[in-house]
Amino acid sequence: MSVLVYTESASGKFKKSAHEAVSYARAVAEQLGTDVTALSIGDVDASELQALGNYGASNVWSVSADRLKNFINQAYASIIAQAADQSGASVIIISNTFSGRGLAPRVAAKLGAGLADGAVDLPEVTGNVLTVKKTAFSGKAFAYTELVSPKKVIALNPNAFELRETGGDAQVEAFNPIVDDRDLTTVIKEIVHAVDKVPLPEAEIVVSAGRGLKGPENWGMIEELADVLGAATACSKPVSDAGWRPHAEHVGQTGIAISPNLYIAIGISGAIQHLAGVSASKTIVVINKDPEAPFFKVADYGIVGDAFDVVPRLTAAIRAYKGNP
Repeated sequence: MSVLVYTESASGKFKKSAHEAVSYARAVAEQLGTDVTALSIGDVDASELQALGNYGASNVWSVSADRLKNFINQAYASIIAQAADQSGASVIIISNTFSGRGLAPRVAAKLGAGLADGAVDLPEVTGNVLTVKKTAFSGKAFAYTELVSPKKVIALNPNAFELRETGGDAQVEAFNPIVDDRDLTTVIKEIVHAVDKVPLPEAEIVVSAGRGLKGPENWGMIEELADVLGAATACSKPVSDAGWRPHAEHVGQTGIAISPNLYIAIGISGAIQHLAGVSASKTIVVINKDPEAPFFKVADYGIVGDAFDVVPRLTAAIRAYKGNP
């Protein structure tokens, strides 16, 4: 019996969510009295593979194949299932990222495993039963799922579990799964990655704005505030639909779900579809000139005021605090 964790990578390096997943897997393994095998798919730097030991992996299985340079959901799910079978893993950990939300149910189906997606805490262990706290109703509530099947899949929300460095070493070896041509029928023509930006799902601070900005020409002050905070930028659905910002920045129920430590919403009313994607944020700050905006009901801190007055002053104050006026 062991714990298997899939580690998602991009451009030869592991994402922050992958290190979180390994840290979580290590903590689960300690509860079960077992060890952790990390699975990497695609070409990843050797130093990155070795570094997984620092987060708690005892073994790292690396899959490198020309046909798997790009992410293909069904092929990756088959490989993870094969690795779980060969390692004897009873618990499989996957980060609940955009890719992971598609992988986890496929892996669970292939293994006949129970699934808890959107996990936010370590499970409670009672014999062979794991009770997992997870988000429910689009992040508006929590639920407790009991996993009673012999194999169990847990999809961990990004930013839900802290990084834990152990200082350990991992044994890295090649893993050669059987890749069925039927799993490669999807053709990936192009993947465009944003450069020099913090990926939204991994950002610890997010500055977001809505139609209260009045137009794309006013986005400079949002980017300026994000820059001084070292934050990622995001937007509401009407903003991306209008073409003011790219759809990759749309957060909400039909966009990207995020869970940063700090979410600053500027000129966003707080419709329930938007809240569904950001309610897992640990601290929410709302800036809106409408005191009746629904967002204030869920905010930890609120500023009633005109964004064009408040945001520049807030940016200046943060710069002064950091000693860089």
